[in-house]
Amino acid sequence: MAADHSIDAARWRAMFDQAMARIAGRFKRVEPRATARAFVLALLSGVERKNCWRLAEHAGHSRPGPMQRLLRSSRWDADAVRDDVRAYVLEHLGADDGVLIVDETGFLKKGTASAGVQRQYTGTAGRIENTQVGVFLAYASSRGRALIDRRLYLPDASWCQDAERRTRAGVPDQVEFATKPTLARQMITGALDAGIGASWVTGDEAYGQDPGLRALLESRAIGYVLAVACSRRVRINQGRTTARADAVADRLPASAWHRQSAGAGAKGPRYYDWAWIEIGADRHRYLLIRRNPSSGELAFYLCWSPRRVPLSELVRVAGTRWCIEECFQAAKGQVGLDHYQVRHWTAWHRHITLAMLALAFLAALAADATPARAAQPSRPIRSTGPIDLTVPEVRHLLGALLNPTNSSPRMLLHWSNWRRQHQATARRSHYRRRLASPSTG
Repeated sequence: MAADHSIDAARWRAMFDQAMARIAGRFKRVEPRATARAFVLALLSGVERKNCWRLAEHAGHSRPGPMQRLLRSSRWDADAVRDDVRAYVLEHLGADDGVLIVDETGFLKKGTASAGVQRQYTGTAGRIENTQVGVFLAYASSRGRALIDRRLYLPDASWCQDAERRTRAGVPDQVEFATKPTLARQMITGALDAGIGASWVTGDEAYGQDPGLRALLESRAIGYVLAVACSRRVRINQGRTTARADAVADRLPASAWHRQSAGAGAKGPRYYDWAWIEIGADRHRYLLIRRNPSSGELAFYLCWSPRRVPLSELVRVAGTRWCIEECFQAAKGQVGLDHYQVRHWTAWHRHITLAMLALAFLAALAADATPARAAQPSRPIRSTGPIDLTVPEVRHLLGALLNPTNSSPRMLLHWSNWRRQHQATARRSHYRRRLASPSTG
């Protein structure tokens, strides 16, 4: 193993014990505490589909009941565990260059009973689908990135104003309609109040268009680089006139553009042409413009900082926004963020929170195994030796180091029979319902 890569099975087990000890006090009884540990351990396993049935089978349980109770009826506070996850991420990934990133992701669903589900646009599918939408906050630094908060978006007319539907899905009475930028403001405020040491916030157009979010960040002296539409009007000429962002870009001379990298991508540095102009009169407010060198496509960002910063700093923060997309990909692909089969409000938040803990643990292991990365975030590509440990590779290694299989042939057959029996019951129920109402479907 290369000298700057440290894989120590005993240390990784100890770090897992420490991570679970951090949340142990949130569970007053021994059974849910042990089940939560088994749940997270199974999320970190190579189980293909991480729902309660599969997680229970992996844990060596004879039925999914304990896992289902953990998500639905056991007494524990998912928001308190969320606070523990946030503190854990800061402890292991915190750095001076930390950035908070806000974005949303969709969870495709069937039916109408899952909390917050309706036909709505989701970037996950790139179109309108029957889906739940979660708004998330991520923290990213040179040491790694992880999700630190979450909110389930509850549509107004179809959910917030339907008392019967809310009751069936377990939506608390105090939950009211909130726009996605409002949910973002809540999460950012919570992170800052908790001591998250980030100097910047970034997000896409859905959040850049919200004046309340920008005002909040300025009042907290937190800089921002937030995407906006090309039609956004900005103040130029020291605030004396306004113009559309795309019209401003069209008038820029060739000397205004600077080619810089927005960070490392899967295939190397992500180079774009960048331009910036001061807007307003306080000399800390900018319109940042990104141009694709190949296609000429433009993107626009409203930027503010409590102090003067170079263009390279704004470019760095703008490029950091993609870290949350990588978090979504890793969380869904590695720890089953979207594998749940629950409908209840509480169960959704509990599953998501435990998946966030699993992802944070993977990110902490990756950072711990490559300590030189924090000291040299821009070190050149090595000509020999392996790349730094990635979250997927760490998760793969954990399958052998922390997750020895509990499945004997007898247990495998038990679960096969159990699943097929329940599937038969469900099939009979569906057939009876269809036969009773032959005109439907």
